[in-house]
Amino acid sequence: MTAVLNDIAALLARAAEPDFAAWRHAVVRLNGCTNPIHLSGAAALVDSATGEQLHAYGGRLLVHCGNRRAAVCPTCARTYRADTYQLIRAGLVGGKSAPASVVGHPRVFLTLTAPGFGVVHGRRERDGRVRVCQPRHTEDRCPHGVLRGCSERHAADDRRLGEPLCPRCYDYAGAVIWQASAGRLWHRFVLELRRELARRAGVPRTALAESVRLSYAKVAEYQRRGLVHFHAVIRLDGPDGPGAAPPGWASVGLLGESVRETVGRVRLVAPGLPVIGVRMLRFGSQIDVRPIAEFGEGEVTSAAVAGYIAKYATKGAEAAGAVDGRIRHARDLVLLPVRPHVLRMAATCWWLGGLPDFEPLGLRRWAHMLGYGGHFSTKSRLYSTTLTALREARTEHRAAEQRASLGLADRPALVVGHWRYAGRGYSPEAALLAASVRPGGGLHGA
Repeated sequence: MTAVLNDIAALLARAAEPDFAAWRHAVVRLNGCTNPIHLSGAAALVDSATGEQLHAYGGRLLVHCGNRRAAVCPTCARTYRADTYQLIRAGLVGGKSAPASVVGHPRVFLTLTAPGFGVVHGRRERDGRVRVCQPRHTEDRCPHGVLRGCSERHAADDRRLGEPLCPRCYDYAGAVIWQASAGRLWHRFVLELRRELARRAGVPRTALAESVRLSYAKVAEYQRRGLVHFHAVIRLDGPDGPGAAPPGWASVGLLGESVRETVGRVRLVAPGLPVIGVRMLRFGSQIDVRPIAEFGEGEVTSAAVAGYIAKYATKGAEAAGAVDGRIRHARDLVLLPVRPHVLRMAATCWWLGGLPDFEPLGLRRWAHMLGYGGHFSTKSRLYSTTLTALREARTEHRAAEQRASLGLADRPALVVGHWRYAGRGYSPEAALLAASVRPGGGLHGA
């Protein structure tokens, strides 16, 4: 309580200073960004035709941190989620750099799961009723004396969700190796899917690109058990990309059947065979392939898919109970504020990562992510627009607004300046002000 009163006193003292209005504007314009970056330098708005300096500004500048994770910065994550939504939706209905004709191209919404590495506690619902966790009709026990089933109906906040029934039976080595290889497994899936499409079309694999192009956008989602699932939009275009119509044989049905066949066939050999034995990596048997409806009518609509993928683009390993920062020393594992299952996964990453056979996987580097070091959202080159293009368009729009406010809208101008990193974060009084304008902060707009 004393600290809060001191912060309020500091804010009141700041309000008495002559530059309070400019300082307040600099903080409020970030809309509650939790960890802004400080830049120091100067810039000038210069007439691009005559070289005349039209406007100059300098000093310290606050900019958004740009973190995509909602658990770290809800404000920047909201922007990232909106950009991802626009990117995904543009590849389904057109817009930005994608033509409107893509709405008629075959496309499916795919969910790929991780395989099982041991029985875990789960919450399952059907018809609005919570089902038994792991039903078993006998008192069968594992070699360690633990019942192989669980007759409870877990609450949504039960801390046992995602925890193995028997941690000693759970294959932690296999889980973290699969996790570290999930990106390569997806890459192999895309290659095999192209081969399957060529086989079904009756054309050589090398000639497939002359008639059809496969485009996709995907996002990784952490499950409570600590493993990622992939949610993806897969679309078939003509040979020149989204602006070209696919051939007549390319249908939604053929695409869906090809995806199912390919998922069941994709395999990778795990590294480190002398240490842990022969392991074949694959996706889980539970897959979901649904056609995406045109014009917003049907079970799975373009807007629903875009919103679903965008939501998971702002989540990370914290959804599984992992930590934000990297684990740099083995002793750090002792102090991790995580549940036992997550701790065992992180510790397994650290153990295997120290063995020469597993060094290429980077398990120690990504131990805080439970082994997964891939990008959370990726897309093929011609799926639609890019996040960079969306950000540049927003920057240009804000620059145009600034020129208009200065009465320079009709002048051809460019910005010339230099800025350097000068720190990050808020002073106590700035943090108090930022919290008041953050959505849900209680004093929004104050």
